[in-house]
Amino acid sequence: MKTPQNDTPTELKNLKMYFPITKGLLRRKVGDIKAVDDVSFEIKKHETLGLVGESGCGKTTTGRCILRLYYPTSGSIFFQGIDISTLPERQIRSLRRHMGAIFQDPYGSLNPRQTAGSIVGIPLLIHQMVKKMDYNDRVAELFQLVGLDPSMMDRVPHEFSGGQRQRLGIARALACQPSLVVCDEPISALDVSIQAQIINLLEELQEKLGLTYLFIAHDLSMVQHISDRVAVMYLGRIVEISSSQELYSNPLHPYTKALLSAVPIPNPKLEKSRMRIVLKGEVPSPVNPPSGCHFHPRCDLFMPDCREERPPLQDVGNGHQVACFRV
Repeated sequence: MKTPQNDTPTELKNLKMYFPITKGLLRRKVGDIKAVDDVSFEIKKHETLGLVGESGCGKTTTGRCILRLYYPTSGSIFFQGIDISTLPERQIRSLRRHMGAIFQDPYGSLNPRQTAGSIVGIPLLIHQMVKKMDYNDRVAELFQLVGLDPSMMDRVPHEFSGGQRQRLGIARALACQPSLVVCDEPISALDVSIQAQIINLLEELQEKLGLTYLFIAHDLSMVQHISDRVAVMYLGRIVEISSSQELYSNPLHPYTKALLSAVPIPNPKLEKSRMRIVLKGEVPSPVNPPSGCHFHPRCDLFMPDCREERPPLQDVGNGHQVACFRV
């Protein structure tokens, strides 16, 4: 396989994705679910950007906007130098083959009535990337790339284990030689021993094919292992972005500190002596988020400005960005 040529990073500028709330027979709009609320960041070439946060904070919605599975409410999404946020479906189809997606559920994301070979090979036919005479050879090559035996091409998904199904999903994502792959919690539904195998496979493929990853996950220790940079998301907004090493050794935002305090340390003495930060209250509703800084109702460092004004995401040195007035 040839490495796709793409020197332009993927970039989001002021991205918003609101889902309308309707009521009554006439489906009158009565509000919005603010799933993604003014998000800006870039994914550099050949890097892995980890996107972490609590359930419902907008991580998956952000990934789907980048893939243009959703039409964003506003903002820009630049991919290969082109703003794809408003492109009609007909024009974006040629660009979409340069994007891949690996989904969370390795069984639910596969068609149970199709053979494994057909599942992996369909993108090749849709984008007309292979001749009929070369189709089987190309699918067999993709199977070998992810560590599956090509003799399994005629099996259906229920005949594979969970780890093998996820390998099928990875092979399908790589079929069209993408430059960007959105990994939406690709290991959370797998056994711990299988998780390590899939992570190692993703790292090998990145080095071999020159891939760029957006890695969405809950497991902060796994994100630390695989990511070059990490973005922390809370209630539809990015609150901190930094290199993985810097973020885990020197978290600055109160929410990031609370998240990292929940990650277990494989040392009983250190685990017992460190301070655990327990956040008060519940995550507010994205239908009616708090004013100013969304995190202020649960923050111990709260001051009046936090309620009235939204803190900008500012650089505090070495590419470390944080949205907090107290930093």
